[in-house]
Amino acid sequence: MTTATHTPAKPAGVNINRPNLTSVGTIVWLSSEVMFFAGLFAMYFTLRATSPELWEERTAMLNVPLALINTIILVLSSVTCQFGVFAAERLQPRRTGSIFQFTKWGMTEWFALTFLMGAIFVSVQVYEYAVLVSEGVTIAADAYGSAFYITTGFHAIHVTGGLIAFLFIMGRAYVAKRFGHYEATSAIVVSYYWHFVDVVWIVLFILVYFIQ
Repeated sequence: MTTATHTPAKPAGVNINRPNLTSVGTIVWLSSEVMFFAGLFAMYFTLRATSPELWEERTAMLNVPLALINTIILVLSSVTCQFGVFAAERLQPRRTGSIFQFTKWGMTEWFALTFLMGAIFVSVQVYEYAVLVSEGVTIAADAYGSAFYITTGFHAIHVTGGLIAFLFIMGRAYVAKRFGHYEATSAIVVSYYWHFVDVVWIVLFILVYFIQ
């Protein structure tokens, strides 16, 4: 009697998907950025606890309505950024219809709008800095000035870095002979970063302008 040994066959249609190393690396890096901003938040709370009278005086000078409008602009830029990601996932770098047909926009148009909104956010923040400096609130004036400009300033630097990344991604889309998965992955990674800076600002806005 002969016994046959059969090797189990690999089920048809089963693929092993490994995580994209670029995405994983970006997430790990953003995790370190969370710790960095957590340190800034701790510094802010520590200084606030030691100088409550100073905080009460200085926070009364903040333009909360302007900051709220600026926050809404930045949050909405995350929405436009995500629409750009959807277009990139469809491998659609540019619009296929009129500029006024938003449903036919490609990644470039959505990212350009996101860039504009981010630039407005930074410009408004610079304007707010100028007003506060004219009123005597500088980074070297007191503990509040140091805490305010360091926390919000580092965030503004991160937003500016995101704006540069958008320019890089849009430029690559224009020069690429074929918009493929590599370009789409780069767009998705930049969106991770942009959503991150948006979430950080929401926390900062609540901390600086509401909790004060």
